[in-house]
Amino acid sequence: MPGISVFGAQWGDEGKGRFVDYLANDADVVVRYQGGNNAGHTIIVKDIKYTLHLIPAGALYEGKMCVIGNGVVVDPGALIEEMDMLEQKGFLLNNLKISDRAHIVMPYHKVLDGLSEDVAGDALIGTTKRGIGPCYTDKAARSGLRMCDLLSDGFAQKLKDVLGHKNDIITKVYGQQPLEYAPMLELLLSYKERLRPHICDTVRICHDFYMQGKKMLFEGAQGMLLDIDFGTYPYVTSSHPISGGVSIGTGLPPAALTEVVGVVKAYTTRVGSGPFVTELNDETGERIRQKGQEFGATTGRPRRCGWLDLVIVDFAVRINGITSIALSRMDTLGGFDTVKVCTAYDIRGNKTKDFPASLDDLAAAKPVYKEFEGWSSDISHVRKFEELPKAAQEYVRFIESETGVPAAMIGVGPERNECILRHTFYK
Repeated sequence: MPGISVFGAQWGDEGKGRFVDYLANDADVVVRYQGGNNAGHTIIVKDIKYTLHLIPAGALYEGKMCVIGNGVVVDPGALIEEMDMLEQKGFLLNNLKISDRAHIVMPYHKVLDGLSEDVAGDALIGTTKRGIGPCYTDKAARSGLRMCDLLSDGFAQKLKDVLGHKNDIITKVYGQQPLEYAPMLELLLSYKERLRPHICDTVRICHDFYMQGKKMLFEGAQGMLLDIDFGTYPYVTSSHPISGGVSIGTGLPPAALTEVVGVVKAYTTRVGSGPFVTELNDETGERIRQKGQEFGATTGRPRRCGWLDLVIVDFAVRINGITSIALSRMDTLGGFDTVKVCTAYDIRGNKTKDFPASLDDLAAAKPVYKEFEGWSSDISHVRKFEELPKAAQEYVRFIESETGVPAAMIGVGPERNECILRHTFYK
């Protein structure tokens, strides 16, 4: 019963989409298990770029079952836009299933997200203002609306009750005009009719696939350092991108996972606020940003760039039980005379390989680097590890030796076929 989890082992933007897309070719079902449309997976197929925010990457293959699990928060308008985009490009979405337990990102969530960020000042989290945090807040507070509510006869009254409370906050706390009920209801009911054929009990679907021994692929959004528990709190998302989030976000038992693939960018990037030990605020950082096109797939924001931080990756290995690493963007580092890897932190004179919980400690940390010789700029044609430049091989082997995990996939270019595969995942 092969079940593979693919998640980001840094702060997100590691290039998960292309590896999920690669593995989806052999999978029977691809399941998105957490997050919302605050994250984007970019996949390039025959020079055509597809950016998916909610729909699993399996949609780019004919006949794949694609499931949006209960752990995802769904903006129905954004989802429909994505569906329209794919259908216009010739992709059929008959096999797209949306959990009836998934919470709905409502218009008032987006308004409240923007208002809270606007008044945050120095405490700015750096959210995408897409309502994800407020939606998860309502979920935890037991006041959220779910897809099953949207299909129910009592939805209009439920919306009226919740909107009354939200308008109290919007008007009394933020001094803004209240949101109108009737237009909101009309909009949501239009979404209902479009999405109705896709909304169902995905727990049953996933369980049946699992019991039949089908090949299952679980797709996470963001990265583990944005996890609400294990990330750089409070500069985190509101869900669990880690491999443990698979059970929470699908209803499947932990035993459903047989392999855990941590996607690691060959350097480190971060979007938004918070400490970043290996950040390069210089020409090298800018060169990485421009060469790697490090701008958010969802927001377009420039990403902060720095050398690879193995303290982070090792932490991800421990938290997630990573069985293999998918190493992305090796081609971006091509052409540098030297490259560096952070192997430990120096925190106020104390050397450690542990990732601290305290942001004060993290802000005080200085990177301890190991330096490597660079390699040639164009490696996109390479399909065998032995054909990589010797310096690139040494870089990969060092990552494997430090983490104790093999690099089973190595990205050498943006296209789905520009990848070195060193392991058979679905046997």
